[in-house]
Amino acid sequence: MGLTYLALLLGVLLAVDFYSSRIFRRDYIRSAGDKLASLTNVAQARPPRLDDAAELRSWTEWLAKSGARVTVIDNAGKVLADSDHDPETMENHSTRPEIQQALATGEGQSVRHSATLDRDLIYRAVRYDRAGGPPVVIRMALPLAQIDSSLAELRRRLLAVYLVILLVGGMFSLIYFRLFAARIERLKNFSRRVAEGDFRPLPAERPRDELADLADALNETAAWMDRTIHSLSGERNRSSAILRSMVEGVAVIDAQEKLVFCNRAFSEILNLDTVAVEGRPIIEVLRNSDLLGLIRRALRGEEGLQSDITMGIVQLRSFSVTAAPVQALESGSAPVSPASAAAPRAAAEKPSGAVVVLHDVSELRRLERVRQDFVANVSHEFKTPLTAIQGFAETLLAGALEDPGSNRRFLEIIRDHAVRLARLTDDLLKLARIEAGKLEVEFVPVRLAELIERCAETTLLKSTRKQITLEIDVAPGLPAVRGDAGLLREVLQNLLDNAIQYTSPGGHIRVTAVAGAREAVVSVADTGIGIPLAEQERIFERFYRVDAARSREEGGTGLGLSIAKHIVEAHGGRLWVESEVGRGSKFSFSIALAG
Repeated sequence: MGLTYLALLLGVLLAVDFYSSRIFRRDYIRSAGDKLASLTNVAQARPPRLDDAAELRSWTEWLAKSGARVTVIDNAGKVLADSDHDPETMENHSTRPEIQQALATGEGQSVRHSATLDRDLIYRAVRYDRAGGPPVVIRMALPLAQIDSSLAELRRRLLAVYLVILLVGGMFSLIYFRLFAARIERLKNFSRRVAEGDFRPLPAERPRDELADLADALNETAAWMDRTIHSLSGERNRSSAILRSMVEGVAVIDAQEKLVFCNRAFSEILNLDTVAVEGRPIIEVLRNSDLLGLIRRALRGEEGLQSDITMGIVQLRSFSVTAAPVQALESGSAPVSPASAAAPRAAAEKPSGAVVVLHDVSELRRLERVRQDFVANVSHEFKTPLTAIQGFAETLLAGALEDPGSNRRFLEIIRDHAVRLARLTDDLLKLARIEAGKLEVEFVPVRLAELIERCAETTLLKSTRKQITLEIDVAPGLPAVRGDAGLLREVLQNLLDNAIQYTSPGGHIRVTAVAGAREAVVSVADTGIGIPLAEQERIFERFYRVDAARSREEGGTGLGLSIAKHIVEAHGGRLWVESEVGRGSKFSFSIALAG
């Protein structure tokens, strides 16, 4: 930029030199013309005698003392006399412009190169009309060599001045533009800092000029960007915190089918590493074809997509999936003209990605299944004894009452089914009371050894009848637990009855009890049929049976484990199972130690 200004200054100086030279030359020519006009007036006031050559030459020499060249030419262009040259050797001057003008109008003037003297002259000619003869032309001329030398001297002096101006101007320009460049560099560094995220303001600029105004504007812009970025970062952090804390799995996929973001719930649902999978194609991350198809439909722009999918192999989980496209205008699209403004917005928009939400509805589906099973099982459990009671009663009324061999057997069957209905009703009422929080628990110290011994005595007859070995393994000095003896006995008795029921003849049942620092654990292990892993979570549901036929044959209601679990949880403990199909099961429950 400094060189540009120096070039501009040099151009101005050259223009001044050219213009001043022209002005000076024009003024000199005007002054010389005025001088020549005065000399011609003098010559006309004292005209020469043309018939005397000596006097004519003397007259021209007299006028030439003024410094001008004097020439007398007749009307035919012949030179009669000349103060600087022999007229006999001079060519005809009839073609000279000033001679032609003078003969035509009385006066003539021109600036041209003299072929006789070989230099530039300014000429002025006047027509002298003599009495009794043809007119002659008196011409005066002044050389331009003086003005050329004067102009050369002026230019030499101007050149010296120009050099001084250029040196001083160049020095000041260098200093000014170095300072200017330093200020520009500070602004450039500030812009680079802002681009890197450093929004510290620039110090106040001096002097107050356009660059200072630019610095103030950049400071205001940086401050606004700082506030905006902080606000956006806060919003992003809040949104990220909300998304990451959601129990629903949330994922964002871009238009190239790459996973841009997923929260912790989404990663846990699909067993993914959040850091490792972000940025990878979804086809490498997801293995569920239904979920992939739903995402691709959303990326094509379909709205309102919702579906239910099931995942898992051993333990199935159900999810409600919602997918929606993220609409965004293309960054490279051309401005919309008024003629195309009425076109559908969908034509100008393109999905830039999709958002997928996975909501775990496994528990909801399980509860729906439990409700359906409960209704079906209650209906079935009531229908079987009621049908039997109704059938045998009708049989008795139809005439079997008079048959001594059948009536008693039919009445015993009616009684057994009535007892089963009563037991089923009692269990349902007890379960309803427990789930409603109306279970009355009397917490007292309970000796586990006595509790286990009483339940074992009750079970011993059944195990002996079925040829099942019953083993009791209780550690000596077992501390007392805090609970309701009757309810705990019901829990243990239920576990023992189930073990007897699902263990084949010749099997083995082992009851153990151990105490820890804060709680005691009672376990009932058998060598029965075992429970499949997929069904181990469902055995505590109401009416759920692993072997429904065997349970009904033994008169079970299918509510025992559900009631036992609620009782244990009411004591602040937990009930769980460990089982392997064909190898047997082990049910355990924990109870807090007394004081």
